[in-house]
Amino acid sequence: MNKEFNKGLLLAGFGSFWWGFLGVLYFKYITFIGHIELVVHRCLWTTFTLIITTFLFSKWHIFFDIIKNTKYLIYLFFSGLLIFINWAVWIYAIATNRIIDASFGYFMMPILSVMLGCIFFKEKLNKKRIFSIILVIISILYLLVVSFKSLPWVGLIVALSWGFYNLIRKKINIDTDIGLLIESLYILPFALIAFYLIASNGYNDFELSNPPMMLFIFLAGPMTVIPLFLYVRGVELCGLGPTGMIFYITPTLQFLLGYFYYDEAFSLTKLVSFIFIWIAVIIYLKDLYESN
Repeated sequence: MNKEFNKGLLLAGFGSFWWGFLGVLYFKYITFIGHIELVVHRCLWTTFTLIITTFLFSKWHIFFDIIKNTKYLIYLFFSGLLIFINWAVWIYAIATNRIIDASFGYFMMPILSVMLGCIFFKEKLNKKRIFSIILVIISILYLLVVSFKSLPWVGLIVALSWGFYNLIRKKINIDTDIGLLIESLYILPFALIAFYLIASNGYNDFELSNPPMMLFIFLAGPMTVIPLFLYVRGVELCGLGPTGMIFYITPTLQFLLGYFYYDEAFSLTKLVSFIFIWIAVIIYLKDLYESN
């Protein structure tokens, strides 16, 4: 049991590290193709990668069971829209030197999910979690009052889109990868149309005459799917509480990369706001640790 738990921690930790470090380095580097084309390719090759993994893990029977359920299809349509917004805004943040703002959203997201769980699932909140939520709200209000221009809209959209995405997925409780495949299939027609428009106007970097570049762009799919598989498997082995703590590796690494490696601006106003968030995170993590 302990061995499985430790394996789960390791997998969730590596998935979080992948999102926060490897994912940032890869997507930041490849933004030279333009963030719009990059979003399109992320959608295209994530779908392709998930089709391959569905074959490899023999999960097509799960896929067909889900698409027979109208309720699931409706929910997955809206969750697909939310995951597209999350991907698009995150890549926009990477491309426009707003990695720190995006990390703000991922620091906030688990605490936001706790609040959404209370509102939509009537989950009970203890005093520590209520205080964490209040600190997050204070952080946002502080930025609004002190400097409206410095409000990290990117982070807020990232947090809200991911938080509501998780809320919808929790309502239907289906396999993460198969659900993402169906969501990706909803997005696929629009991605194909966008790619056609980009290519027909000669703006595409994905060309048959340049196989190394094609392969590098194709990696947008595996770079999205692999950390997801690692993290979800970690959740299965050691539970939501421990992996919830480990997830904070992701925004921490994003913040460190944005500030120290990419030299992004970090004003005193944002520092004060982040301090509120970090205190909220510490209280939330302490509560998670005591609950497990």
